[in-house]
Amino acid sequence: MKKRVALSLSALAICSLNVGAAETASKPQVRIETSMGTVVVELDQTAAPKTVANFMQYVKDGFYDGTIFHRVIKNFMVQGGGFAQDMNEKPTRPPVVNEADNGLKNDLGTIAMARTNDPQSATAQFFINTKNNDFLNFRSKDTQGWGYCVFGKVVEGLNVVTAIENVQTTNTGMFQDVPASPVVMKKVTMVGAPAAKAPATKTAKGASKAVKDSVKTPAAE
Repeated sequence: MKKRVALSLSALAICSLNVGAAETASKPQVRIETSMGTVVVELDQTAAPKTVANFMQYVKDGFYDGTIFHRVIKNFMVQGGGFAQDMNEKPTRPPVVNEADNGLKNDLGTIAMARTNDPQSATAQFFINTKNNDFLNFRSKDTQGWGYCVFGKVVEGLNVVTAIENVQTTNTGMFQDVPASPVVMKKVTMVGAPAAKAPATKTAKGASKAVKDSVKTPAAE
């Protein structure tokens, strides 16, 4: 009897672990390290599978590293992920299917795909809503009603998003609402992704060892 109870408890524990793993897999997280602080977003792979896969591929490719939040409008949203600091747009892959009809809303703290007037034109750029923007939600499958696809939400660093939202903006060439001082995405990575191994060097005796990371002094910005 005791043996059966022990086996049942073990099975229950294994089931719990499997459920936890499934939840992690369906809602992966991405860390966005910016010049103003770190933001972590949780992606909804169940509601927006194609959009999340597209975004995660850009993250894994290192595409967002060094890009900026190039469009910031207070009480609306902060947009980035497509331009370098010199305001040159980065080349992207083909557009991803618009999944705005997934039931997710453009509420405060959600992350959504930016696009042109063409509902099916989203590629790499995204924005984070800084208020509930109901008018961006899906209404109908036509040019006027498609809306903007939400595919996740901020789970850490919403205060950083608010700080970005409140920076001073200016006009740069044909672009409006550009932060006067660049807000840079220094590094964008998957949470839990294995860290890159340090290169190995050989000692005088021929044995190899990992090179330690050098200590860097923060540079003036």
